[in-house]
Amino acid sequence: MIERDDLKAAVGSGLIDERQAAGLITLSNSRKDAKQNLAPGDEPFELFRGFNEIFIIIGLVIAAVGWWSAVFVYFGNNPANLQNYIAVVALTGAGILWLLSEYFIRRRHMIGPASTLCVMFAANAGFGFVTAMSEPFMIAQNDFSSIPAPLFLATLAIFAFWWRFRVPFAMAIIAIGLFVVAIIFAASRSGRVESMSELFLLSADGPFALITLALGLLVFAVAMVFDMSDPHRVTRRAMNGFWLHVVAAPALVNTIALSLLDQNGGAANLVLLAVLLMFAIVAIVIDRRSFLIAAIGYIVALAIAVFDGDGAALTVLVLGIVLLLLGAFWERIRALVLRLMPGFIPLHRLPPSQV
Repeated sequence: MIERDDLKAAVGSGLIDERQAAGLITLSNSRKDAKQNLAPGDEPFELFRGFNEIFIIIGLVIAAVGWWSAVFVYFGNNPANLQNYIAVVALTGAGILWLLSEYFIRRRHMIGPASTLCVMFAANAGFGFVTAMSEPFMIAQNDFSSIPAPLFLATLAIFAFWWRFRVPFAMAIIAIGLFVVAIIFAASRSGRVESMSELFLLSADGPFALITLALGLLVFAVAMVFDMSDPHRVTRRAMNGFWLHVVAAPALVNTIALSLLDQNGGAANLVLLAVLLMFAIVAIVIDRRSFLIAAIGYIVALAIAVFDGDGAALTVLVLGIVLLLLGAFWERIRALVLRLMPGFIPLHRLPPSQV
């Protein structure tokens, strides 16, 4: 076990420099926070550390509400210039949020306030860019063609925020931002989205489901890049992958499952079961429970919406039992599945089996 005194001695002897020593300490703290009190093979997941972070989050939310309330109270009496005022205020708010992030994220390394500041920065950027660059009269006439460009710039701003502060939750916001930009851009060119099913139904009019499927595959690929760069999941790269999987899984599972369900017949139902089984195997192999939760969550919603009372209750009961069994024997099941995988799959870049 290397202690801090050992690192200081190594710096004093010239074996390593101070920057390398600081990096080792940061990595050690990250591993301790991520793996402390976790069973072997369990995924680290942490929203905040202690009540002080909740205290700060509440303060940030109240300050944000007061900030924007004051803006509309003082500038709302002049609606002709309100658009310019809000753009300037959003730019000022971005600077304040950036400074707060420098303190709470870069200096204090707080998890809860980091995610909160990320959401606030995203909302502020989106509202500011849309207010400054969109055309209100076109939006009033259901013409949203002026919105994709400012939303894309807002997504780039969030990417800059992630690049500076490396907040994993920002990855999910970036993925959702790209999804919204693509859907609104397609809607402005080929008609409005009439229902939520059009976002996932490949047979529906318009390219929305294809966009959802393509972005789901892209987000999944980026998530796997993060995961495979940190197979032992001891750095923030693993958390980046986690949040990207949370976004990618519903897009992929819902699009494929709903499109198959739309095809009547027993064959389509068998294909649907095969696809859901494939997603379960993928989730087990990459050791990401988010994929499995997305698939099973979709089946539960489908059972409630489509089946009768008895059928829905039985389906939900079976799925609940399956989740309990997987939760209890996940590592044993994963070890068995990994032994059956073909040799071309780079298992050495995935989390190792704990059995």
